[in-house]
Amino acid sequence: MSKFFQGTLILLAAGFVTRVLGFINRIVVARTIGSEGVGLYMMAMPSLYLVISVTQLGLPVAIAKFVAEANATNDERKIKKILVVSLSVTLGLSLIFTPALILLAPWLSHTLFTDERIMWPLIIISPIIPVVAVSSVIRGYFQGKQNMKPAAFSQVLEQVVRIGLIATATKYFLPYGIEYAAAAAMGASVLGELASLLYLLTFFKLKKHFRLRTGFFTAARSSKNTLRQLFSIALPSTGSRIIGNISWFFEPIVVAQSLAIAGISASMATRQYGELTGYALPLLMLPSFVTFALSTSLVPAISEAAAAKNITLVSHRLHQALRVTFITGCLSVVILFVFADPIMNLMYGQNNASVYITYLAPIFIFSYYQMPLQAVLQAMNLAKAAMFNSLAGAVIKLAFIFALSSQPQFGIMGTAIGFAASIVLVTFLHFATIAKVIPVALDIPNYAMTILITIVSGFAGYYCFGLIHTSYALYLSIGAVCACFISLCLLTKVITFREMMLFLPFRKKR
Repeated sequence: MSKFFQGTLILLAAGFVTRVLGFINRIVVARTIGSEGVGLYMMAMPSLYLVISVTQLGLPVAIAKFVAEANATNDERKIKKILVVSLSVTLGLSLIFTPALILLAPWLSHTLFTDERIMWPLIIISPIIPVVAVSSVIRGYFQGKQNMKPAAFSQVLEQVVRIGLIATATKYFLPYGIEYAAAAAMGASVLGELASLLYLLTFFKLKKHFRLRTGFFTAARSSKNTLRQLFSIALPSTGSRIIGNISWFFEPIVVAQSLAIAGISASMATRQYGELTGYALPLLMLPSFVTFALSTSLVPAISEAAAAKNITLVSHRLHQALRVTFITGCLSVVILFVFADPIMNLMYGQNNASVYITYLAPIFIFSYYQMPLQAVLQAMNLAKAAMFNSLAGAVIKLAFIFALSSQPQFGIMGTAIGFAASIVLVTFLHFATIAKVIPVALDIPNYAMTILITIVSGFAGYYCFGLIHTSYALYLSIGAVCACFISLCLLTKVITFREMMLFLPFRKKR
């Protein structure tokens, strides 16, 4: 089994476990502090991720790429310089932006978000910034080595610690107010990320073949070329992330202001935004653990192939990733589309957000494509083009949100439409950019057959759910959809049994 597939399988397994644990975490939070508390939580997160993006400067992707290239020539000295420069930059920036976010929290909550309760979640989550800065550098190092186990296990550990703390913390602080309960949930996230970092540092110390602290400052002073190389990839890459995070930062602000124009109160706007972004979107993004695993493995794999000028292998890896993404994405989409109401009732005890899932589920197949496409653009030194694609999507999203959410007949649904327009546009722009430099041959009959199988499986699940009158109806119906989908894929040779065996964890390595 190749390193690409081996690394992808490890990340797939860890991603699945992490997403399941993440949903347990979200269910606990939602049932403890309600949709309004989730809204406060979700409105604070964009500010945090914007600061984290500025702090990281896109370095994790660049680290993975250049460590992979240095590892191919066994250049340990180069790897050390990469780590020294990266840690110096990210830690230095985090020491500037962490106190800045704490000091700006009162102004942000009062002036921009129109809900002063967001202040405490912003302040409590700020210490996570330097922790994430160091974690991202170590993860980039291991990804460049194509050793995905440390990153995978650290993600699982983070969720376990977070879940272990969050229920107790939110219940303890809830009597003091929803904002304090939301802040407690943020505090649990900080401690979970800290546990993850400690694990990564321990693993790194055991596995590295050089002394990082020995001559640290000497290596930093003599690494100007390394810094330039990293920034040649990192800055365009972070351009896409910063654009996305600036868009996400302004998103709750534009939503709050637009809904206010439509005559909706700040409290109701917070609740509706929480239902859309805290309940519906995480469920729609659940299948992205597959695309995240693929895209993380794609960067070093395609970087090595591109360095060797093996365009055929680059095209093959991209085709593999897109095919797996489409098949798994279609199965996820049909389950979410057909069973939106019962799934939301099961998880959160209410189905207010199911309308967003029904509307957005078919669109999110394009969202699943974005991660592997973005990874290929970065690995092929096309990060600048990806940045402009992301900018176009961000502008369209915010324009749609303001134009539609400010209209009473659309309200928060206008925000969902803005999400959909942005997703479709960016995906097509990414694909068009890649098609200019890499031959991309889509198997149209295979894709058309997958869509037909998806529709048939959806109808099978819908009728099965109507016929079964037990408390297990949802589970049995989802099982029927999966069985129908996989069986038809095998019968029509959309996938083969041999290909399925590649993804079995007990399969022997060759």
